[in-house]
Amino acid sequence: MRNPLSRLLVIAAVTLFGHFGFAPEAVAQLGKSARWAVEAYVEYGFLEADITYAKVSERELKLDVYKPRGSKAGVHPTLMFIHGGGWRAGTKNSYSLRVLPWLEKGWAVVNIDYRVTSMARAPAAVEDARCALRWVHANAEKYGFDRELIVVSGQSAGGHLALMTGLAADDERFDSNCPGEKTAVLAVVNWFGITDVGDLLSGQNKTQFASNWIGEDRFEDRELIESVSPLSHVSTDDPPVITIHGDKDPLVPYNQAFRLHQSLKEKGVGNELITIKGGDHGDFSAKESVRAYESIFKFLDKAMRAKSKSKR
Repeated sequence: MRNPLSRLLVIAAVTLFGHFGFAPEAVAQLGKSARWAVEAYVEYGFLEADITYAKVSERELKLDVYKPRGSKAGVHPTLMFIHGGGWRAGTKNSYSLRVLPWLEKGWAVVNIDYRVTSMARAPAAVEDARCALRWVHANAEKYGFDRELIVVSGQSAGGHLALMTGLAADDERFDSNCPGEKTAVLAVVNWFGITDVGDLLSGQNKTQFASNWIGEDRFEDRELIESVSPLSHVSTDDPPVITIHGDKDPLVPYNQAFRLHQSLKEKGVGNELITIKGGDHGDFSAKESVRAYESIFKFLDKAMRAKSKSKR
């Protein structure tokens, strides 16, 4: 079920069957996974949808906030999720089911949209992700976000934007639309994100989506290309990074993940590279996905403990 309305219809149908005395048969027919989906909807849902987090050139940029309904009042560790799509496609709605593992772990989730290539070329998407993070910090009290425990994550182009949001926190070139204080994150969860944009503009790794995002008229603008490449922002002050990447990825070379891992390691930044053997561009098996999430939450638990220890 791709949206809250679809999930609501399932709940309504189950409720209706129960009203007319058909509940046992209806539930039996749902099957294990469908029953779980119904229970998940009862437990979780939108706290608020399509919130405007920034306005750029008369365009309103939107995000959704999810929060465990059964959770206790107070603050929650919070994930900001950024969808993929080669900077040219995808929406927050199309990735909404990706938030479920985080809700299961008791996290709040902010799922964002941003300007894709047809709306604005680089570095617009980076600017938008930075604006969204600033919105999360500014609205922490209202929505129960723990400012000390904000993690940013995304897949493919979303992974790239997550890295840029976390690693380029001091680069004010991306903050003209949303100026303000530095907004740090606890960690970055990078799912097969682009780390070297220039690598995708020429040679055997060239991709059309990267060419379109930069624009062929700007291929010689090395400053721009380097500024939007996470590898150019690696420093000793970076937050911990965990990367999940298939070693047979046909769109974003696995070597980009390895180079990021090595660069962070050289700077003494805590990081981990989870290699999906034979994995392509995110089409991982259930077994590999479970292994990835287990590694992610173990990694984040460690980051949280280190954060707590540093505050003592």
